[in-house]
Amino acid sequence: MKMTPLKILTAALVCTSVAATAQVSVSAKAHLLFPTDSPSWQNVTTVAEQAYETSGKSNVGFNAGLSVKINLISGLFVMPELYYTTFKNELTDPISKTTVEAKSNRADLPVLVGFNVLGESLGIYAGPVASYNLSTDNQYDDFVENARNEFTVGYQLGVQFKIQKLIFSGRYEGSISEDQREFINETTNQTIRYDNRPGMFLAGIGYQF
Repeated sequence: MKMTPLKILTAALVCTSVAATAQVSVSAKAHLLFPTDSPSWQNVTTVAEQAYETSGKSNVGFNAGLSVKINLISGLFVMPELYYTTFKNELTDPISKTTVEAKSNRADLPVLVGFNVLGESLGIYAGPVASYNLSTDNQYDDFVENARNEFTVGYQLGVQFKIQKLIFSGRYEGSISEDQREFINETTNQTIRYDNRPGMFLAGIGYQF
């Protein structure tokens, strides 16, 4: 479609109008992370004394960061956020009796789209979250971690309540791509594979500046 000067001017005026009516607020937020499924660990080396596929232990984690809420028109809003997130999953290897940990120290970037149900008091939202792994290649006795993916992608959906400056929220995070890692025993060449980005429930509190 050919863009005439009139169409360009009209589009510019619409964008300017939306920007002028948009209300922007910034908040500091933190969440406790509760894994909703158990991570899967698998011995994939045929020369090991025994093979197994089992679930490890999930631990409660947390995140903290900043959230920008941009109110648009008719109750719609966009809410990009940036968090430092940390949690871990554990397995005690039945062969070597070594406890290995899949530590997740991530930078998370959710980009959420939502709707104000009761003005600023109650909102619902959903959207994708991109994650970048900040720590990899840990070592546990003779096991060395080999993380395959630096970037993973998930999704979030949730609800938040605002009372004056305080924000209370609950959201669920699921996975779209997996967090694939291998833990290799340099002595026996035993390889344990961890392949999971766990689903999590996040309970949070925030403060709007």
